[in-house]
Amino acid sequence: MAEGHLAVVGIGPGDPELLCPRALSALRQVSAVIGYAPYCDQVEALGLGIALERWPIGTETERARGAARRARAGERIAVVSSGDAGVYGMASLVLDALYDTGWDGEWNPAVEVVPGITAALAAAARLGAPLGVDFACLSLSDLLVPWELIERRLEAAALADLCIALYNPRSRGRRDGLDRALAVLRRHREPGTPVAAVHHVCRPGERIELAELATLDTATVDMTTLVVIGCSMTRRRGRHLITARHKAEPSRACVEAADVASR
Repeated sequence: MAEGHLAVVGIGPGDPELLCPRALSALRQVSAVIGYAPYCDQVEALGLGIALERWPIGTETERARGAARRARAGERIAVVSSGDAGVYGMASLVLDALYDTGWDGEWNPAVEVVPGITAALAAAARLGAPLGVDFACLSLSDLLVPWELIERRLEAAALADLCIALYNPRSRGRRDGLDRALAVLRRHREPGTPVAAVHHVCRPGERIELAELATLDTATVDMTTLVVIGCSMTRRRGRHLITARHKAEPSRACVEAADVASR
């Protein structure tokens, strides 16, 4: 039986110029690409002539299992995710599906996880330098993680005075998630903390909204938006958000919150 090959590829935020060269090389080595339909559209725009198998959202587990079976049978397959495949992407599902088939982690198929530029980094570059120090990435989707756990993570990140990048902030079925998250953060951050909503980052229709924690308009936010929340060292200068790398006094809200948490 021919040895299969399975590449799990992060295709970046959308701009073809931000697709990593290794990702492009990996795509050229397979006979079929499997992915959520809009991600297959991104691959199609590269003009590689690869067979594309478009899947609807919500079929991630089935997608991973099918790719694992086919690669084990000797096919050369790529599973694609936007951004980085290991950050809210398909890498974990595909690897688990492979091991569930009895795969030994070494051969048949040969496996490569190819990194890509994730939305938090693409949005940060557009904003200037908001993630210049320690930061946290959190998803507000409660499809796989209960809201109670999401809220605890938000609370911890706020208490730690971390800059925060929020993925999946608001959808048709989760219209109040971002408002609930901001309510948590407002308990520990100054109202004037700089924030940004970056829509369609590095894609047609990109739009950036700069605001403050107290005034962010959540009605404009959807699943194509990456929300960045500054910390006590983040400042707005012109059209940029800059988080200083030097020592700074923590905000009064952070000090008070930390004091309460330690009691």
